[in-house]
Amino acid sequence: MRGALPIYLQIAEMLTRDIAAGRLKPGDRLPPERVLAAEHGVTVTTLRKALDVLTARGLLERRQGSGNTVLAGDTGQGAYALFRLERPEGGGLPTADLLALTRRAKPGDLPDLGSEAPMAWNIRRLRSLDGKPVALEDIWLDDRFGGALTPETVSESLYRSYRDLLGLQILRAEDRLSAGPLPDWAPARLGVPPGTMMGLARRRAFDADGRIAEISTSWFDPARAVYVARIP
Repeated sequence: MRGALPIYLQIAEMLTRDIAAGRLKPGDRLPPERVLAAEHGVTVTTLRKALDVLTARGLLERRQGSGNTVLAGDTGQGAYALFRLERPEGGGLPTADLLALTRRAKPGDLPDLGSEAPMAWNIRRLRSLDGKPVALEDIWLDDRFGGALTPETVSESLYRSYRDLLGLQILRAEDRLSAGPLPDWAPARLGVPPGTMMGLARRRAFDADGRIAEISTSWFDPARAVYVARIP
């Protein structure tokens, strides 16, 4: 899959989100590493790389001969920390299928997108949780960014691509929730016909200077995904 995270990071993200969702709680012991590796279809070496990521995030205590114990830690360090959709029962590994990446004229309803340039980068994606399509994204990135993004280089974690390719760090985001009809460009793979009322999340994402770098709209199927914000 183009732009997919390495498998060890996918496992680390899945476990991070399970901890955030409460499916794994502080004090829980993970299964033995060989068992966990077999569950994910990877070698023990690959699994240990994923566990190293969790340890660095303060989410796991690893003791030789005692196994791996879940800690409270900071789940906000994950590559998908700002992705708020989860399965109704919690957790789920996010993935993305790029539908379109174009530079074109900004719509009239994006007047506060960073610069006053008439053009912007439009990114459309189909989002899935654990391989099941749940949402559609329409993203507008300020024209001062985006030149290095291509279908071959953009990652499933878009904010990771922003950081690694564009030097753009998204430090905070504001989301507003409502409902709205699914647009007519929704692919059949989503399994929901255009015009269907969906959950709707509109986001403004800010760069390190406090300027709006990105404005996005996400339509999500409330039967397959829920919006979750945890405080703190």
